[in-house]
Amino acid sequence: MNAPSRRVDVVFAPGVVAHRGTVEELLHRALSARGLTGELTFTRDGTALDRAMVSAARRGEFIVVPGTGKSFTPPKGGVTRVDFGDCDADRSAGVRTHIRGRGLDGLRYAVDSWYHHRFHPGTMIRYGSHPDQRAELRIPDGNGPFPAVALIHGGFWRTRWEFDLMDALAVDLTARGYVTWNVEYRRNTAHRWADMSSDVAAAVAAVATLPGVDPSRLVVLGHSAGAQLALRAAADAPAVPLALAVSLAGVLNLRLADDRHLGEGAVAMAVGNHWSEDRETYEASSPIDRLPLGIPQLVACALQDEPDMLEMSREYSAAAAATTDDVALIEGPGDHFAVIDPTSRIWHTIAEAIEARMLPGA
Repeated sequence: MNAPSRRVDVVFAPGVVAHRGTVEELLHRALSARGLTGELTFTRDGTALDRAMVSAARRGEFIVVPGTGKSFTPPKGGVTRVDFGDCDADRSAGVRTHIRGRGLDGLRYAVDSWYHHRFHPGTMIRYGSHPDQRAELRIPDGNGPFPAVALIHGGFWRTRWEFDLMDALAVDLTARGYVTWNVEYRRNTAHRWADMSSDVAAAVAAVATLPGVDPSRLVVLGHSAGAQLALRAAADAPAVPLALAVSLAGVLNLRLADDRHLGEGAVAMAVGNHWSEDRETYEASSPIDRLPLGIPQLVACALQDEPDMLEMSREYSAAAAATTDDVALIEGPGDHFAVIDPTSRIWHTIAEAIEARMLPGA
């Protein structure tokens, strides 16, 4: 079987790029980091855009920048859509993933998403009827049953951040011998705080039903705001017993995060109220207020992360250690994203700690 092509086609609609040289520099760095080559096409009009997409589709999935919020009909072959501004998610057929609202840096995320999908594809499975109620399943080589990890992405509960953030970690964990279940969840509905929590609970409950899974070795792992959702799911008497909960740079004290206006007021925007206005919801949702969880926990944060994030991990670990919970604190060099970077030193420490609990003798 021929190896998949390492060429990425990137097609731009007219007028979406302000300075072509900046785009070319950014994409060159992103492609080089993954060992890829790229063909960039800057079109002059709608007819040229359609023609370029048809040509790119002959070589498989490609990246397209059609213009923020603009509708278009992707040709067969699948696309990674990028919009530099914020807009509603495009869930139309043919759009595998829609990266939006991340500015020009969305191109870097798109290259990474294309790379992981091309060389480490998973299977998309829906755990509910809403388009966002889906997760990507990857199963390791070999004979199961395997331990399984449900990955919950962060992004301060905002819609522009999706589960592509956890692709690299899912690929790494699968290579280490875990079934991985990279979860997406609703964030743009009228009752989004309750919907997020119920979606993560449903996705975690689905893990035990996945093919090849050892139900006695289930892990829930979340990054940043996703760690709040993951640890809350662990606290809410999950439908399936969990063997381990992992917080990576987690927002583990919602009152503190709200008081300090972290993420430009992200907590109050997601919950719908400040702590002073809705203590009941905050206390039900904040991991530190739900201790003890009754299952082992790993709490990790990089030393160059925002001081508030580091403080929350340390505060939570100390509080958990004062209960009957088994908790370990992991610290190491890096920023907020080092804990989900498979090439970082701190991730290797975290992975070894997970393996010590889930893969004895590995």
